[in-house]
Amino acid sequence: MFRLIAAERAVYPVRVLCRALGVSASGFYAAHGRPPSPRAQLDTTLRQRLRVEAAAARHTYGSPRLHRCLQAAGHAVGRKRVIRLMRAEGLHARRRRRFRRTTQSAHDQPIAPNHLARGFRVQRPNQVWAADLTYLETAEGWLYLAVVLDLYARRIVGWATRATLATELPLAALQMALVQRRPAGAACTTRIAVCSMPARPTGRSWRGTAGAPA
Repeated sequence: MFRLIAAERAVYPVRVLCRALGVSASGFYAAHGRPPSPRAQLDTTLRQRLRVEAAAARHTYGSPRLHRCLQAAGHAVGRKRVIRLMRAEGLHARRRRRFRRTTQSAHDQPIAPNHLARGFRVQRPNQVWAADLTYLETAEGWLYLAVVLDLYARRIVGWATRATLATELPLAALQMALVQRRPAGAACTTRIAVCSMPARPTGRSWRGTAGAPA
């Protein structure tokens, strides 16, 4: 409480702040003039040590490990105190993203040619569609999203979400694009070219292009 008064004394009179917080001005001046208590001094030392240990561990340590680090350094400190000081410092363990394999590169399935060949300059709408798929972690599990983008307008023209990575997912996104844009000759000439996929997911697990002449 006295810290709040000290922080706001440049804006409001000390007596007004003390009256609003229900403390005496003499008590504030007495506390403000005293040196920090041994407990407060130890808290300062522990907070500095916590910052060092957390940085050394690349912020992957939570309160149990940091507690053990302080004990190993000779500080007789309780777990609850470590938690309190970590909150004061804004320290917390970074959660590692769980690895989830979404592609299978070891297969004998046919691989379609890359019709786009990095030709991203498009002259008219519905000439080239690019598609991609990503995965999202939700409270109910993994959700997969497929989108179809018209490279000419840089606009998403189709999308779909599913609970699995079945082939029906990108096909549903493509079907939405066909219904919305109705490109000429799409019923017989639309192609899907599945490009090479990484063995380890990086936020994407399926890529492709679909071209329909306008």
